[in-house]
Amino acid sequence: MTIGFSVHAQELKPFKEGERVVFLGNSITHMGYYVSDIWLYYMTHFPNQKVYVFNGGSGGDVAGQMNARFEDDILRMDPDEVVLTFGMNDSGYFEFWKDDAEQTAKERVAKSLNSFELIQEKFRNNADITPVIMSSSPYDETAKIEGSNNFEGKSKTLEEIVAFQEKAAKDNGWAYVDLYHPMLKLTQDQQKIDSTYTITGSDRIHPGKPGHLVMASLFLKNQGLAGKVVANVEIDANKSKLLNSENAEIKLNLSSKYGVSFDYTANSLPFPIDSVSSFWGNSHVQSEALAVYPFIKEFNQEIIKVNNLISGNYKLLIDGEKISEFSADSLSKGVNLALFSTTPQYKQAMNIMFLNDHRAEIEVKLREYYWAQFNYFKDKDMLFDDTQEAYDVASNEKEGFIGSKMGVYRTGRYMEIREMWENDRKILLDKIYEINKPQTHKIEIVSIED
Repeated sequence: MTIGFSVHAQELKPFKEGERVVFLGNSITHMGYYVSDIWLYYMTHFPNQKVYVFNGGSGGDVAGQMNARFEDDILRMDPDEVVLTFGMNDSGYFEFWKDDAEQTAKERVAKSLNSFELIQEKFRNNADITPVIMSSSPYDETAKIEGSNNFEGKSKTLEEIVAFQEKAAKDNGWAYVDLYHPMLKLTQDQQKIDSTYTITGSDRIHPGKPGHLVMASLFLKNQGLAGKVVANVEIDANKSKLLNSENAEIKLNLSSKYGVSFDYTANSLPFPIDSVSSFWGNSHVQSEALAVYPFIKEFNQEIIKVNNLISGNYKLLIDGEKISEFSADSLSKGVNLALFSTTPQYKQAMNIMFLNDHRAEIEVKLREYYWAQFNYFKDKDMLFDDTQEAYDVASNEKEGFIGSKMGVYRTGRYMEIREMWENDRKILLDKIYEINKPQTHKIEIVSIED
């Protein structure tokens, strides 16, 4: 599948060993799915390269709020690189239903730009941090969704913010990642087929799990990682010859026109695709992204190709367990093992995904705590107060979103609890980098006798 858009990255480099990366954003980042997908790619594709990826999202934030919490929240994570993304909230919502919508939109864009300039200055004052500017995902103004609020004009306003983000990145010589235009084109192309299609949820704002995988893919693509295979192996069975071994070590044991046997050690693991929603208010599952974005082609190629087998059908076994059956013709063209969830390497990757998901769940708790601090207590002059008085004030609040955070805050306000969460996150991360090392497997391709 080919998507007809280009990605406008400016020297965005892959993460390096030991690098600490913080994604600074709003609720789309706060959800954490695209951030986790990016890190999961590194956990599986570069198992010997330990990097640290942190969620710096806060639901509802505009650029001004990100600027206000930059020192106490983002710098606290000691980042080497900060990926800044904003715009969805800056562009406004119900203001587009008012008579002065056009004028207030101009004011919101100007305010967002002013706040962005303050953040830029902070980047310049922290020369040890590498800034990356990433556009917002698009607001879906065109999906034919019944009963869904539609703010006509929001997309145009958001595009103005995207434009000044890109310009600032170029002016400063910083890397820029464009999510907006590729995702918008993907959406528009799909809506030509199905007018109800959306890469976001029914609220037109928050991408579901498929959208987050596309966001992660575009970021990784900007890093130049598209096309980096899990493994690519080619064997001439009749000549008992290894023709190609990309990102894998191969030891041929037996080879003839009737089948082959070899020890296989890939340097990477396949990327596991989740088929569970686990997303409040959005039933879309991650695997749905595969129908609209060439993720498998770009990031999940574990190819085994065997030439010159005698015509017929063959079973492929890994460590003695049957995975599937293929014709000699299919094997000569290459089969992608990353498509089979029953391989031991895919199961290994799934276990990494489960641990990474749990790590992200803990991180979201921490983000809820910091949301309460910067979006509620700071305005009350109670930043990091965490006393019984602060708890009582928040508990009695009748307006705003603080009520939705109290379930986490009632325990997270204790430093020892947050330290426990941080320690649990570290334990999970250490376990991930313990179990993510690819293993040697015996692969057999055996003729099926009639």
